[in-house]
Amino acid sequence: MISRSRTVGLARRYGASFGVVMSLGLSASSLGGQTLDDARLAVRSGEYRDAIRAFTRLARDGEVAAGRGLVRTLAEVGRDDDAEREARRLYASASLQFANVLGEVLYARGRLDEAEPLFREAARGATDSLTARLNLARVQYDRGELETAMAGFDEFIDVYNSGGELVAEELTAVATAARYLGIRDYQLFRDALRVYDEAFAVDPDDLEPRVRVGELFFARFNNTEATNTFREILGINPNHPRALLGMARSLHFDGKPEAMPTVGKSLEINENSVDARTFLARLHLELENYERAASEAERALEVDPSSPSAHAVIATIRFLQGDEAGYETARRRALQRNPRYAELYNTLAELSARNRLYQEAVDFARQAVAIDSQSWRGYGLLGMNQLRTGAIDEGRANLERYFSRDPYDPWAKNTLDLLDTFSDYRETSSPAGHFQLVMAMQESPLLQLYLADVADEAYERLAERYGYRPQTPIRLEVYPRHADFSVRTVGLAGLGALGVSFGNVLAMDSPSAREVGAFHWASTLWHEVAHTFHMTVSKHRVPRWFTEGLAVFEERRAHLGWGDDASVEFLMAYRDDRMPRVSELNNGFVRPEYPQQVVFSYYMASLVCELIQRDWGDQALVDMLEAYGAGQSNAEVFRSVLGMEPREFDSAFDRYMRERFTGPLTAVQSPHLEDLQRGMDLPALRRAADRREGDFPVQLETGRALVREGDFRNAIPYLERAKALFTEYAEGDSPYWYLALAYKGLGQLTPAAAELEALTAINAGHYHAYLEWAAALEQLGDMAQAAAVLDRALYVYPFDVDLHLRLAALYRDTEQWGRAIRERRAVLALDPVDRAEAEYQVALAYYQAGNLREARRSVLRALELAPNFEKGLDLLLDIRSARSQPDDRP
Repeated sequence: MISRSRTVGLARRYGASFGVVMSLGLSASSLGGQTLDDARLAVRSGEYRDAIRAFTRLARDGEVAAGRGLVRTLAEVGRDDDAEREARRLYASASLQFANVLGEVLYARGRLDEAEPLFREAARGATDSLTARLNLARVQYDRGELETAMAGFDEFIDVYNSGGELVAEELTAVATAARYLGIRDYQLFRDALRVYDEAFAVDPDDLEPRVRVGELFFARFNNTEATNTFREILGINPNHPRALLGMARSLHFDGKPEAMPTVGKSLEINENSVDARTFLARLHLELENYERAASEAERALEVDPSSPSAHAVIATIRFLQGDEAGYETARRRALQRNPRYAELYNTLAELSARNRLYQEAVDFARQAVAIDSQSWRGYGLLGMNQLRTGAIDEGRANLERYFSRDPYDPWAKNTLDLLDTFSDYRETSSPAGHFQLVMAMQESPLLQLYLADVADEAYERLAERYGYRPQTPIRLEVYPRHADFSVRTVGLAGLGALGVSFGNVLAMDSPSAREVGAFHWASTLWHEVAHTFHMTVSKHRVPRWFTEGLAVFEERRAHLGWGDDASVEFLMAYRDDRMPRVSELNNGFVRPEYPQQVVFSYYMASLVCELIQRDWGDQALVDMLEAYGAGQSNAEVFRSVLGMEPREFDSAFDRYMRERFTGPLTAVQSPHLEDLQRGMDLPALRRAADRREGDFPVQLETGRALVREGDFRNAIPYLERAKALFTEYAEGDSPYWYLALAYKGLGQLTPAAAELEALTAINAGHYHAYLEWAAALEQLGDMAQAAAVLDRALYVYPFDVDLHLRLAALYRDTEQWGRAIRERRAVLALDPVDRAEAEYQVALAYYQAGNLREARRSVLRALELAPNFEKGLDLLLDIRSARSQPDDRP
């Protein structure tokens, strides 16, 4: 380990904070003459051909720096054979001064046994001996000779603290050594950053320290600074292959679709970059395009046949494909160079988790820490995935162990902070015992009244449909803060989803986490429970597009109006070919081309399932899950279950879409409604609508505008036309809603109620439609139906005490005693100001239902709060006088 005094020695000389990024300078080089400067500046600006020509001329004159520059520039642009040939030629003429660069070329090609003696030779006295010593330690580290390697890296601290003047290349070597040492002492990552900054200050023409700064920021989870650093480098040299790779990684970190073309540009410049090929393979693997992923990894192995990272990706591909023999072969090869290469299992764990194989991720992470007890990333992956599988205590312990060694990881910190709040949550069981419910203490009494029954209903109905009963209890966590749900899911705030399924662990937003009426929580819960079935039936191998589509389809089949419905924007995107084909639909989830494409992909995937169910039946959906579980690819599943090639299905689905939405696809021809609002006044809108009766947006906006003006009678024909053009459109601004408002404005409550009924039959998440519909029904005297409507509103938002009071009265008036009791308990759960009154109302509901025992308990609680509560005392007397009656009324 590095002593504290040595660490302080670095910190004392350079006191900049870890977040400091020095500005890029443009000073002239101090190396050699003008021609050498020209060559180096050509490298700096990405004019590699000019640089190679200049270096070649100078190297022939015996200029050592030019020879080294030539070899490194050839290697940087992927001309590996040329780089090795030139390095050997130069080594033959002046072996000591070119031993290190020849070793670097061989090292990059995986020929460590040949590189090592060259590094040793250069370390004995070449002018780049310090760089050679660093490279020697890197070889030892890559072989798993960790103690020897760390001792070698540690020597660089002494070199730095000796006070001797170091050139930029030597400072870069010191900083890189400190970065390796940071694996054991994270404080040294700060020192590495400081010394990289010093190296750049010494020679601003050398971009290498800046590239390594960006890579260090990225490795330490500071993607903002990493992106800024790579952007600065690319502003100077837009063709820098490693900066492009770094930028691609940063883009991927942020979920940006530009990651793939950016790494593609890096490979255009250096097609032999093992790191870039391996990263591209991982991107394809995340898209579940295993063939492309394997192809890219194999190309990396053509450059370095022993590359552990490339073999790790291939091992992951073979594992995900269910190819046990192929997996075992790749696993052995990944460990051939270094038997302690924990990143093999870390890669398997990380990518297994990305493919929803959470228990397998736990198993792989265990193997990582077993072969390398200092694989802190392994402990992090182990902990995060144990939490996903419900092993909360074990997961927390491993995550804390990881974070104590790598406190820069925001995922770990945020998750540990969230776990600290779990003492504020209550665990209960659903009535059937299928679910362990984990809810905030202040919300649990209310949500337990509704959520538990929905969860149990979903389990039973889906078990019947799929012929399978997942292991119980399933853990369901409900978060009152969306940021907490987001942290539980991905470790960071900002996730747009409402729920997530890890299999037997579910997490979701509480209805209180969003604005009133923002989402239908019961439909969301059904969606996540459906995922549990899909993942278990498919052994967690179902592709993202199919499980999401099938879950949305199950929402729609669960209850009237649940699940996604068609939108104008979706139909326009489909019509304009801005949606992937079914055979490539996973891209819409994993690599969306624009923000809304993810949402559209959910709905489109559900329509795919709708088509399959219509033409092949329910069993085909189950058979597809089982086929995925058997390791079949997407194409193989389409062939074996549906008897079609994927491209044939693409065509069949397109025909289905154009048949199902024939009218709407034609009718959504105008700009967005916002554009119409900005561009036309009401008379112009009416003229346009009268001319274009088949234009849905124009008809809808004209009707809406007339309603806003209070001209209800004239609004109705436009809204009726809009409804006829796009019957399934039931968003907040739908024709149904505005027709209801128009009829209400005219005092015609029966047609208003009919429009609201039609609206909620398509969109069960329209909270205010339920409130308006119930009010209309009450005025029409249909109290039982009004109660049923308000009951449906609770599954959108149950935290409105007035809604519960209103519903309790309706259930009392219609003698639905059980539901009346539930609503009075809900009012009590919302912690009303007058708690004694709320307890009394619960007691009264029990009394009216004939449950004298519970009535007595409730009224006594009311009297504990208010001993002189007259209504409570009277009710207690009534209960006592009724003791001779049956205890419970049917």
